[in-house]
Amino acid sequence: MTAQTDLPTGQDLLAEIDRLRKEKNAIILAHYYQTADIQDIADFVGDSLELSRKAANTDADVIVFCGVKFMADTAKILSPEKIVVLPDMDAGCSLEDSCPPEKFKAFREAHPDHIALTYINCSTEVKALSDVIVTSSSAETIISQIPEDQKIIFGPDRHLGGYMSRKFNREMLLWPGVCIVHEAFSETELLKLKAQHPGAPVAAHPECPPTIVDHADYVGSTSGILQFAQTFEGDTLIVATEPHIIHQMEKALPEKNFIGAPGADGNCSCNICPYMALNTMEKMYACLRDLEPRIEIEEGLRLKAKQSLDRMLEMASGTIGKGDLGKV
Repeated sequence: MTAQTDLPTGQDLLAEIDRLRKEKNAIILAHYYQTADIQDIADFVGDSLELSRKAANTDADVIVFCGVKFMADTAKILSPEKIVVLPDMDAGCSLEDSCPPEKFKAFREAHPDHIALTYINCSTEVKALSDVIVTSSSAETIISQIPEDQKIIFGPDRHLGGYMSRKFNREMLLWPGVCIVHEAFSETELLKLKAQHPGAPVAAHPECPPTIVDHADYVGSTSGILQFAQTFEGDTLIVATEPHIIHQMEKALPEKNFIGAPGADGNCSCNICPYMALNTMEKMYACLRDLEPRIEIEEGLRLKAKQSLDRMLEMASGTIGKGDLGKV
């Protein structure tokens, strides 16, 4: 990326981003785990796949994806004709890193009688090696359609796969990946927090380990957690996912109290995604200005990856991105 020198600041930065957005016919997407300033300037805030689908349905020439690389890759898979840029190309994902394509390919070849259900948090290459992609909101609907005698590989998130395995009482071969953010939550500290707020429900993402999920009153995707936040009874909700999602809750329900579940020592910020944090307003401005760093995917690979995404959309289109927020 071009060196970030003499960048505008404050209101000038906001004005320049808005000017460039109009000049380049760009749409800005922000995942719920981005900082509040990025969420507030975005055209759409939401889950990764639904953001890509919304962008594909616009007449924008440029997609600025404020999230992590696999999300921007998905946007390019669905909108090959559009320019897709990511503020920081180092914004990766521990789940994607845990599942190298060559190892996943060998794992699949060792179990030829299994189909591969693969969480969307993976590389384009792994999507191309998969049968059906799932999201945290669509996984249940998709698994319910697969015959019980069909053997399943589920990757790369062993916690999401394990949660589905327990819920459906189905044995699955689980790839051993985890999300470093959701892995960081502490059962001991969560129980202390529940004791401090008796009666407060817990909403948890299924990427959390069983020691957290087992204490949750609601388990679901980021969009699902937001929906639960708008309907739960009481005035306090404990939230076990990346804490930047709380910004949307506080905007929608300022009269209620939302508390992020604590990390290992009760105080650490280890539940903040370090990859998401690499994106900043300044980097967003620079990538809009330069249209770099740009996502490029070889066409044959893109088409193979799109097949597994299309299968998911066919099987569970009604559940994808349910509850996402978009600006009018």
